[in-house]
Amino acid sequence: MKKILVPIDFSKPSEYAAKMAAKIAKKSNATVYLIHMIELPSGVVDMGSGSKFSIPESMLYLRKTREKVLDFKKSFFSEGIPVEYFIKLNTPFDGIKKYADKIDADLIIMGSKGHSEFEEIMIGSNTEKIVRSSKTPVIVVKKDSKKFKMKNLVFASNFKKDNKEVFGKFLNFANAFDSKIHLLKVNTPSNFESTSNAKQKVKNFIKDYNLPKHSINVYNDTSVEKGIINFSKEKKADLIALSTHGRSGLSHLFTASVTKNLSKKALKPMFTVKV
Repeated sequence: MKKILVPIDFSKPSEYAAKMAAKIAKKSNATVYLIHMIELPSGVVDMGSGSKFSIPESMLYLRKTREKVLDFKKSFFSEGIPVEYFIKLNTPFDGIKKYADKIDADLIIMGSKGHSEFEEIMIGSNTEKIVRSSKTPVIVVKKDSKKFKMKNLVFASNFKKDNKEVFGKFLNFANAFDSKIHLLKVNTPSNFESTSNAKQKVKNFIKDYNLPKHSINVYNDTSVEKGIINFSKEKKADLIALSTHGRSGLSHLFTASVTKNLSKKALKPMFTVKV
C-alpha cells in the first residue's frame, strides 16, 4: 500500500479520517494525498502553479483555502509522513472518484458525519456513493481514532467465490500490519448450517492465500448484524471488513435492514470493497 487518498472538508469527520490515515501511512510507509473540493464561479480553473484567475474574490478565496489545507496538514501529519495536497473544482463525488483513479490510490479514507444513524453514513451521502462505486478499498471512520490500533481485524463474509477479490484487497491492506485476522461466518436461525460445514467453507475459501496469523469463527446469533457486533466486541476488534455491492451498499453480503442496524451500532471503522 503506497497511496492513501483522504478527502477533507475541515469538519470533525475529516479530522478523524486524517488521524487514521496518519497512523496507517506511518506503519505502511505510504504517501497521503489530501484533496479538497470547492465550487467556484465559471471561468476559474484549478489552483496550481501557473494558474491565473480572472476573479479577484476567487483568488482570495483560493488563497485562504490553501492556507486552511496547509494548517490541516500541519495539525495531523508529522514531518516523517509524505503528504501531498490538491484543491480541485468539482463536486465531492466526481472529484474523489476521478482523483482516486488518477493517482491509482490503494486506499480511500473518509469520515462519516453520523455516529449512530445509518442514513448519514450509507444513504444519499458522498461517502455512500464512493463506497458503492469505488473499486478502491474505502475505510469509513465514524469517530476519533486516537486510540486506534491494527491488532485485531474482523473479516465478515458469506465466503462465497465472488468475495475472493474483496478478500484479496483486504489482505493487501492487512499485510502491512502485524495483525490477527478473525474470519467470521455468522449463523442465524433462518440461515443455519453446522459448525463443521461452515468452517470447511471458510477453509476452502482461504486455501489459496498465504494468511498471517488468523482464526476461523462460526458465530451463532439471532441476526447477522448482532453476530458481527457481538463477536467484534468479544475480540475487541479494531476494524470490521465487509464486501459491498454497487447497487445497494452492503447488501451484497447482507440485506438492507441488516446493514442499517449494523451501521447504527458499530462505531468501529469499516473497511469496504465493492464487488
